Amino acid sequence: MSSVAEKKPRLTTSAMIASIAAEGQKTVSAPFGHALVNVAQTRTNIVGLTADLSKYTDLHIFAKAFPERHFQMGMAEQLLMGAAGGMAKEGMIPFATTYAVFATRRAYDFIHQVIAEENLNVKICAALPGLTTGYGPSHQATEDIALMRGIPNLTIIDPCDALDTEQAVAAAADHNGPVYMRLLRGQVPLVLDEYDYHFELGKAKLLRDGRDVLLISSGIMTMRALETAKALTHDKVDVAVLHVPTIKPLDTATILEQCRRSGRLVVVMENHSVIGGLGEAVATALMRAQVVPVFRHIGLPDEFLAAGALPTLHDRYGISVSSLVSTVKGWLA
Repeated sequence: MSSVAEKKPRLTTSAMIASIAAEGQKTVSAPFGHALVNVAQTRTNIVGLTADLSKYTDLHIFAKAFPERHFQMGMAEQLLMGAAGGMAKEGMIPFATTYAVFATRRAYDFIHQVIAEENLNVKICAALPGLTTGYGPSHQATEDIALMRGIPNLTIIDPCDALDTEQAVAAAADHNGPVYMRLLRGQVPLVLDEYDYHFELGKAKLLRDGRDVLLISSGIMTMRALETAKALTHDKVDVAVLHVPTIKPLDTATILEQCRRSGRLVVVMENHSVIGGLGEAVATALMRAQVVPVFRHIGLPDEFLAAGALPTLHDRYGISVSSLVSTVKGWLA
């Protein structure tokens, strides 16, 4: 028995893996870190802060380029947000990085009272959003958007890929006010370069059109939506993909315009709990405008998720491409 066990292949995917790139997919290394360096070259008031996670939020690239503008706050996320607010009051543009669970759950009151209430120019860039780590509920920020959507003055960005991340950093720096951005770090897939894409704060983008299904998505689910659309062409299903990188303020006008087209199944896909995220935001917008397409929602369940390797978890919770294709086909049957 022991000799057989020794011959079994070892798993090569760790639970903490932060890259969701498929095998052979184009990637860009640390797009956030490099984009921040590029912006900071001409914006000398940009500073970078982190709570002992420079390496794991790619802020170490900024720290190497501008060591005098990098601040290591230790494992104290409340202090991180309080200090960022204080620096913003002195005219700086702080980019504060940590994991999304620590930014939203541990430091919520400081974001709410110190930063957002005074509308301070702080950019919170939070890694491991949704189900992009397998470390279980302690590290899986499945409810971060729900928490942040309830805070006045706060802009929320959920980039899809490396290009989206790079452009969103520059847009966040230009925006006068607090921003919460879900951060993709490490080896980040490059997808949107094939779609003549340009990030605009507060704007949704129709990446491809289609007559049968409209997929509305944000973050990593937009890459999955595009792959799902391509896969469904083999079944002669024509699929449109609307990317919504800004969750708040929501581009209600574009969403309603697309959802008013008759004869299409509308599906919202998100890497977030089904409670309080993009799906509920879109559903609310549709109901208020009395636009009533056939509507479906794919998100993470309202429960504490398991730990494990990401491919396994994405299959289990229905956000892998194969699961998405099967689900949409089932709704069309």
